[in-house]
Amino acid sequence: MPDRIQQQIESLRNELERHNRLYYVDAQPEISDLEYDQFLKQLEQLEAEHPEFNSPDSPTHKVGGEPVEGFESVEHRVPMISIDNVYAIEHSDAKKPDVRKFDARIRELLGTQPEYLIEYKIDGVALALIYENGSLTQAVTRGDGRTGDDVTRNARTIGGVPLRLSGDNIPPVVEIRGEAYIANSDFAKIRAAQEAAGEQPFANPRNSTAGGLKTLDPKVCAERKLRFFAHGMGYSNGITAQRHSDFLQLAREFGIPTSPGTATFADIDGVLEHAQSLMEGLHELDFEVDGLVIKVDNLEQQAELGSTNKAPRWVIAYKWERYEATTKVVEITIQVGKTGALTPVANLEPVEIAGTTVSRSSLHNRDEINRLDIRVGDTVVVEKAGKIIPHIVRVEPQFRDGSQQAFDFPDKCPECESAVLQDDGGVYIRCQNPSCPAQLRETLKFFASRSAMDIEGLGIKQIESMVEKKLLASLPDVYRLHERREALLTEKRTNEKSVDKLLESIEKSKTQPLWRLLIGLNVRHVGNRTSQILAAKFGTIDEILKKTEEELAAVDDIGPIIAASIFSFFSSDIGRGTLEEFRELGLNMGEPVPEEDENVVKRLDGKTLVVTGTLTRFTRTEIKELIQQHGGRASSSVSKKTHFLVAGEAAGSKLDKAQELGVKVLSEDELSDMLESDEETEPANGQLF
Repeated sequence: MPDRIQQQIESLRNELERHNRLYYVDAQPEISDLEYDQFLKQLEQLEAEHPEFNSPDSPTHKVGGEPVEGFESVEHRVPMISIDNVYAIEHSDAKKPDVRKFDARIRELLGTQPEYLIEYKIDGVALALIYENGSLTQAVTRGDGRTGDDVTRNARTIGGVPLRLSGDNIPPVVEIRGEAYIANSDFAKIRAAQEAAGEQPFANPRNSTAGGLKTLDPKVCAERKLRFFAHGMGYSNGITAQRHSDFLQLAREFGIPTSPGTATFADIDGVLEHAQSLMEGLHELDFEVDGLVIKVDNLEQQAELGSTNKAPRWVIAYKWERYEATTKVVEITIQVGKTGALTPVANLEPVEIAGTTVSRSSLHNRDEINRLDIRVGDTVVVEKAGKIIPHIVRVEPQFRDGSQQAFDFPDKCPECESAVLQDDGGVYIRCQNPSCPAQLRETLKFFASRSAMDIEGLGIKQIESMVEKKLLASLPDVYRLHERREALLTEKRTNEKSVDKLLESIEKSKTQPLWRLLIGLNVRHVGNRTSQILAAKFGTIDEILKKTEEELAAVDDIGPIIAASIFSFFSSDIGRGTLEEFRELGLNMGEPVPEEDENVVKRLDGKTLVVTGTLTRFTRTEIKELIQQHGGRASSSVSKKTHFLVAGEAAGSKLDKAQELGVKVLSEDELSDMLESDEETEPANGQLF
């Protein structure tokens, strides 16, 4: 009997830890909160009935224990100093810091171009988690950077903080640093519960997080549903990572979540391009962000750069000033986008924020309306962070007087009254009519934009007028406008010169490369990169039309979701009809991919390679291009499917993993010799572990 009970307890603990990882680390939950709570209660009951099987690492200890008397002061083994901030990518004043100056200084100090890592700067509370032999032994706040408060009892209640690290290669000691925070969705529920109880609601998530960590009652901390993202490492013993990105991967393997959107780039231009996409996606995040952090990725280079008395030299925070104002929601309307998505927009009483007048704010989707519990007539706080589009932060329910009205999301398209349907597993609700006038206007606008076919003179005002007068009813109609020149000349404020200039630009766009046409087709999930991959792989529209969904999914960086979307469009009557019309109208439908020289041996055909360490012969970009030219695939992580690991100097955890899995390890020279050899054999000198 005891053995059976112990096995049942261990099974429940393992299952709960698995679901914790799925929820906090992988963001792929398999069960509901209710089902999780039922498992937890079952485990609590078994542990209460059989205390001999109690363990400090049990998930039941995350719900909070008895109140503590106070917090002990703890000295950090490695100081938790702050990082410097900049507020511009490039500043006209040579004396004022910015991201470009940071990069120039780093390159000057190192004498080389480093790789950078970029991640969100979470607006939370800094926290250091110390694990010894895999068990959480201490959690310490930043404090003054030299000493902080021991908040271990409270930290044990934080979601995403495992009481014991998972994985096989657990170090003797590791201090994982990051941010404790409260998710926006949880914060909204907490405020709603406070209001229902007649209590003063919390002001913002960050202050509530700080208060939760410093409460003397761990159960109170548990009620605030704190979470954690890892972003760095303090003192450690047994960590072999050579790059910060490698350490973050280790943290995820340990079962600790890291910030989404983190990526590495070979230079600052790649960083800044990714930074723009991160900023544009801020509204999709369920946590508060007050900037982006840019770090030198190589840990040896970090050590070489060192720190000043105030901050490390190898990292910078690109922050934006936050400006807030209070106003009222006058009306909520619906916009229909180019993919048919119905986007709610709050029309506001005009208010000035950071020198600009704000009168509208997107509410993104129905879930966002529900999360904010926003109603017509509500008093709301609107935030404008730097140059980011203003967004509504929260509702001020204390100003409600009963006149506010809930918004009923439409069950039909407001433009064409067709049926609407929510994405399977998604949040967006879309009009199902491909001929919807609103979709047509937005699709034409996108098709003519610089990022697609780049048709100068075909702006939104011209498009709206032409759609209204039925001069444009489809994308191919753009190339029939020369037949309707006289009708165009009757447009208000339209002269012969501007019409001819537009028609000339339309004619010129027929020669745009295939990847631009693929972008302009407005296929869901197909953007700039995917379009270029398709054009490079298949060459022509006809070749793409021949491919099955499975063949498309097999293309590197395409995958099943994108493949399904491409196949759906290219096999639909509308998709095929549009493409056939484009062909008849003389658009460039691509060029066949040149046949490969049969005498050229593709040494890496079908092989997956991973590159790690500091390279001396190639840059990262050059070696990845070399791999691809010879038919190989450059991957970022080592697995059983990896054929070769190309290891430079100071190769770290990826080399260890390659050795463990028996992956063949090559130097840069050995890779070059293999590619230049006339023999069809693999290199004899590659180390096989």
